[in-house]
Order: sequence, then structure tokens, then C-alpha cells
Amino acid sequence: MQVVYQEIQQHLPTGDESRRLFHGRGHCFPGYEDLLIDWFKPILLITLYRSREKSWLAELIELLRAEFPAAEAVLLQERFIFTAPTCLLWGNLPVTVDALEAGLRYRLRLTTAKNIGFFLDMARGRELVRNSAKDKRVLNLFAYSCGFSVAALAGGAMQVVNLDMNRGALDLGRLNHQINQLDLRQASFLPLELFRSFNRLKRFAPFDLIICDPPAEQGKSFKAERDWSKLLRKLPALLAPGGEILACLNAPYLPPDFLQRKFSELLPDACLQTRIESGDDFPEQTPDKGVWIFHYLLSKS
Repeated sequence: MQVVYQEIQQHLPTGDESRRLFHGRGHCFPGYEDLLIDWFKPILLITLYRSREKSWLAELIELLRAEFPAAEAVLLQERFIFTAPTCLLWGNLPVTVDALEAGLRYRLRLTTAKNIGFFLDMARGRELVRNSAKDKRVLNLFAYSCGFSVAALAGGAMQVVNLDMNRGALDLGRLNHQINQLDLRQASFLPLELFRSFNRLKRFAPFDLIICDPPAEQGKSFKAERDWSKLLRKLPALLAPGGEILACLNAPYLPPDFLQRKFSELLPDACLQTRIESGDDFPEQTPDKGVWIFHYLLSKS
């Protein structure tokens, strides 16, 4: 457990900010590849990808309570079970819990869904969007709970169109706009399947920035290896001249140059501005298997 303690010391949060405290899934800590620990004040969330003994969990809880005296609860999500149930290990769970990032709040679904509604490893992408969205029309594809939309509007975006086939996730996204006092008249929420909806999206076009953050797989609707090509072919019809694309690769079995090759082949007029990793809170033994963010600028010609 000493390695967990030492790593947590390197990732203690600043103020009330949410943070990944321990990232075992990057395979940098032998024996702890199954463990994630996140801080969402005032709760600690342990995620396990294999079963652990109760005595091991008790020791971990003791360590966390000592380091986080302000914690009100410790939760466990068991991702090694298909339904990924979450249970309360210690304390009392507040009625609502929000992730806090750069002064913005994102409501969490800690016990009612497999994914809690917020991905800490996309912080640098949200930062990039917030810093570059001023006065832009933004299309947020695979919007989920609309974190990018919140960041864009907080950064001064003119309008954001959010598209995701999960209506419940979009409802959470709408709530995220409300708790940040963002004007809902500047945001649209479309519960649609992407590849059946491009004609409808053209009514909102042209966009100055398109955000593509698909899961590695989304049932039959999207599979990264199969469908990135199809997606990239359709984007130019929606982009304004000189428009930007933020493309996120969340498939650990695909290297970063998979997406770069796709852009070179299918959007040769798109120039790579920057390539971003998730950051120090997400150490990876093999960096290519981490989350990658690519920011492209389309030529004006």
C-alpha cells in the first residue's frame, strides 16, 4: 500500500478541484493495475477492475481517510462486474456531488450509471476548448454529458450544438449548463444517432469548431477502427473555411498515429496544431495507449 500512498502525495488536489489521485490502469505500478482513485469533494471514489479482499479495502479506506479529513464518503465501483455496481464503503453520500474543474461544475451520477458523467482525463481538451471558443459556433459530437459545451460557452462561444444518442446523458448535460448559470438559449441538445443526422446538422452549419470525442465502441453505431474514416469524410461539409477540429482518441488498442494517418489521407488540408496527452495524473507505461487529443486547423482555401 506504500506505493499508493506515495503516488497520492504527488497528486493532492488544489483547493476544491477534482483530481485523479491514483491511476493504476496505466500499468506503471505493478500489482495495482486494477486500481483508480478519484477525489470529487467531498467524496472519494475507488474503482476496481478485479475483486479485492475486504481487509485490503479496509486498509485503503484508512489511508484515504487519514489523507482527506474533509471526506464525507468513500465509494467503490466494481468495474469487473458487467453492471459496474457502486456501493458506499464508508460515510454518508451527499444528495448531490459535482466535479469541479477550472471553476466549473459538472453533476455526477455516482450510483445510478456505469459512467459517472465526467471524465477527468479530458481536462486538457476542455481547457483548450475554453481558451479557443470565443465567438465561435461549436458542434459537439458524442456530447455525452456536454462537458465540452460547458467549457465552450464559459469561454465565450456564440452557440453550441450537442449531439448524442443517449437522451439521459444530454439531460445531464442540460443540467450542467444550468448549474453553471449558462444561457440555455445558446445550446442545443439533439438526441440523435450521428451517421443518420448529417443532413439535419447541415441546417446548423457552418461551424467554426467541431469536437469529436467518440468512445472506442458505441454498440453498432460507432467503432473507432471502422468509423473514424466515415466521420472525417463528412466533417468538411459542416466546417466553415479555416474551421477547427478537436479529435479525441480513446481506444488503447489504436496508436495515436492511427488518427494522424486518417487526417493525412482524408483531410490533407487540415494542419495539426497540437497533440495533447492527458497529463501527469494519468501515467502510462506505454504512452501510445493513453487518451490523445488532436487539434487541427482547416485551410481557408
